[in-house]
Amino acid sequence: MRTGVAPAILGAALISSAAIAQDTAVLPQDTEAGAAASGDVIVVTGSRIARRNLDTPAPIAVVGQEEFKLSGTVNVEQVINTLPQVIPGTTSFSNNPGGGVSTLNLRGLGATRTMVLVNGRRWMFYDASQLVDLNTIPTFLLEDVNVVTGGASAVYGSDALAGVVDFTLRKDLVGVEAGAQYNITGDGDGRRYEAYIALGTELGDGRGHATVYGEYYNRASVFQGARGFSNEALGENDDSTGLIPGGSSTTPQGRFTSTISADACPTGNVFCSPGAFYGSAGVSRPRTAADLYNFAPANYLQVPQERYLLGGYADYEIADGHTAYTEVTFVNNRVANELAATPVTGTFNVNIAAVSPFISASDIAALTQLDGIAGASGSTVGDGVVPLSIQRRVIESGSRNSLDERNAFRFLVGMRGPITDAISYDAYYSYARTRNSNIQAGNISRSAFQRGLDGTDPAINIFGPGTLTQPMVDQISILAQNGDVSTLQVANASISGSLFNFGMGGDDVGFALGGEYRKMSSEFIPDTALSSGDVIGFNAGDPTAGSYNVKEIFAELRIPIAANKPGIYQLEVTGAGRYSDYSLGAVGGVWTYAAGATYAPIRDITFRGQYARAVRAPNVSELFGGQAVGFPTAQDPCAQAAAATDATVRDLCVATGVPAAAVGTAGVQINSQIQGVFGGNPDLQEETSDSYTAGVVLRPSFVPGLSITADWYNITVKNSISVLGGGLGNSLDLCYNQIQDVNSVYCQAFVGSRNALGQFDGEVPPAILNANVGKLEVEGVDIDISYSKPMGFGLFGEESRINFQFMGTYTIKNNVTPVADLPDIVNECAGKFGVLACGDPTPKYKWTTRLSWIDGPLTSSFRWRHLSSVRDDDDTTDYFVEKIPSYNLFDLSFSADVTENFNMSMGVNNIFNKTPKILGFNQEQANTYPGTYDVLGRDFFVSGRLKF
Repeated sequence: MRTGVAPAILGAALISSAAIAQDTAVLPQDTEAGAAASGDVIVVTGSRIARRNLDTPAPIAVVGQEEFKLSGTVNVEQVINTLPQVIPGTTSFSNNPGGGVSTLNLRGLGATRTMVLVNGRRWMFYDASQLVDLNTIPTFLLEDVNVVTGGASAVYGSDALAGVVDFTLRKDLVGVEAGAQYNITGDGDGRRYEAYIALGTELGDGRGHATVYGEYYNRASVFQGARGFSNEALGENDDSTGLIPGGSSTTPQGRFTSTISADACPTGNVFCSPGAFYGSAGVSRPRTAADLYNFAPANYLQVPQERYLLGGYADYEIADGHTAYTEVTFVNNRVANELAATPVTGTFNVNIAAVSPFISASDIAALTQLDGIAGASGSTVGDGVVPLSIQRRVIESGSRNSLDERNAFRFLVGMRGPITDAISYDAYYSYARTRNSNIQAGNISRSAFQRGLDGTDPAINIFGPGTLTQPMVDQISILAQNGDVSTLQVANASISGSLFNFGMGGDDVGFALGGEYRKMSSEFIPDTALSSGDVIGFNAGDPTAGSYNVKEIFAELRIPIAANKPGIYQLEVTGAGRYSDYSLGAVGGVWTYAAGATYAPIRDITFRGQYARAVRAPNVSELFGGQAVGFPTAQDPCAQAAAATDATVRDLCVATGVPAAAVGTAGVQINSQIQGVFGGNPDLQEETSDSYTAGVVLRPSFVPGLSITADWYNITVKNSISVLGGGLGNSLDLCYNQIQDVNSVYCQAFVGSRNALGQFDGEVPPAILNANVGKLEVEGVDIDISYSKPMGFGLFGEESRINFQFMGTYTIKNNVTPVADLPDIVNECAGKFGVLACGDPTPKYKWTTRLSWIDGPLTSSFRWRHLSSVRDDDDTTDYFVEKIPSYNLFDLSFSADVTENFNMSMGVNNIFNKTPKILGFNQEQANTYPGTYDVLGRDFFVSGRLKF
């Protein structure tokens, strides 16, 4: 959303920094003066009012196109996630959970609270959560990326609680531009390649411009088995003093445990706890703690991707400054996720006669003995059927594979032009639709599995590794399919311009006024097996369908009070407001507003600050989502040794279904992931946020080329929407360690969800549904230092220049209050990580710095990425790794204009092949946090770009 010479101004500024820039930090001081002296104006992200400078009350970080080239980036996520303001969301290393998308999580407040725009307008989302997939944005056409901190709902509407990220596409392409890039790791795997072409031309003797483009991208998979730190699923020894081979207790050999209580189960019976383990076909022995399955090698570390992207945009001046414009985009994106073979867990009825051909005579006798004992839940003495808690990994069916193929389409038409010499209008309509087809291979039917054991269907042999024949596999397997469709419609019309001037040297008072209509709709369509819940492997789920709309009016005012006066180089205030009327009864009509000010006593220093109230309406998934099964990592307090000696916790464990003798034993938790049911709530209300920012911009005239900015921010989100208690793991903690009342809603979620052994085996998962549960708060300081200095000499040109850029964040606070009714229970996540509540590491200090030498046609650049150390978030549990040390990556790249029309870039990221810290039970996946720490290792790239 720029007019006049703005692209040229920004382009020059960004090239001069050759990397990341913040706000006006890299703009030469005479640039703004030149813009102010001319009649040209620009529109910056965070406002709809045109202005003659880039100073705004809210801090804006800018990433230039050069950064994408120098970092060897094809997907947007690879650069955006290195920004200090960003905590990685779903990435190319997200395999479980995954979904084949890339999302953006600003300030760690969640991807749903970050608004993503392209050319200043809403982009297409990919599912019922109404999130933008960054894979759909053409990286090779980016002019810059603007990151605005703080609530911006008054300007852009719902979702902008943490801030706004606006991707601006180039509009000045004339001719043909084609390019390609190839990446490969130092281990010779993980290859990625891209090819693209873009054609731009002027129309009607300069009255318009059109650009069309196409891209192909392909990314190969890397399995966890390909890296030393992730090739084995690791656990911890009993006292967490060391890492040991871990994995899943659900093995290909199988584990079979009687549901009769330990004190009633016959001594010496192999099926009594800890259960029978079939090391070879039909031959059992007592199961030991070392009988685990290493699932790691079969899981993706980097998920494969194939993408086709086509699109175009154009504008044409019809008459007298009235310009019609349009944008069209189509994306086909295929991403697979792959997991180890399906782990079947649950209590099943076993017909002794049906399975007797597969087991030894001693095991038949042991089962017959159990059949004669009363006490097993749901059993009849002497009927020949024995209930067993079974864990069996069905490796005979192969790995679980989930293939997502998304087809996304968006078009926009609009018109802009003058109303008077001082007032202009802009109106547009956009329609976006994304359709996803998900095919799942490797699922097992729970009912078919049961029928194969109870004598209803032909018997299945699960007693040992590799014992299932192909007909048996076919008998119990399901090929499942999901479909989902999401649409977004936006109609927006506004007028903006100038009103009058105070006559004190400042610009004219500017305003914007307009209205917007949006309709969001999504539908999730699982097949019969998935919707019935009769599926083991991937997540079951119920159909989801819903839509809502909102009608809005908004206004914005910019008041330059004075400029170029003694003691006042620049003084202005801003204000914005928006009223939104939602069709959702629990939300209704809401107001958002913002006020800010900038003050520069002299040219060298500017103070700025802003307050903003923002809202986020619940999305379709949160509102109307059917119940779906998930597998979050969580710790069961009843499996911790301390539970046996704490009378209150012990009684709670017993009251919620754990046998008294089992409380405090590790066997209560059979896997590190606990299956739960999650779903929507149509009575959800809106989230609200209050954000404050205050900062200073220093451009000392006595040090030409130097710019320093420092901005403090504080964002508080109230009435935050999340699953009950803030998540399954946190709900467990709230029930057993905090509230400690079996009648509380948090404890009732677990009553009836355990099997006879007190385990969460997934047969009746705990229901952890959506709710307006609590509060989020983040606070910190952003620092940006930019310096550019001519060197007075050149090796390849007449002149050379050194550019230095530092962008860092100090996170003071990242707090999660999971329950509004318990304000004193706060998860403090700044400088923390872990499975209890914080998840991905949130380092207190995070920075990216780049030093570049531009010598004629050659740019040489060195980048340093830093994450400070983080500690585990669970003070009640001692893990082997309580602290992940600080993490530093160093990159080197070169870019050369070989000819006037051909540019070539090459480089290596992670020069020293830094690997992640290896974790035990407090990991996310792959023994680390793969979205935060580099899991590929040393990575090479080469690219070329041709213009003609």
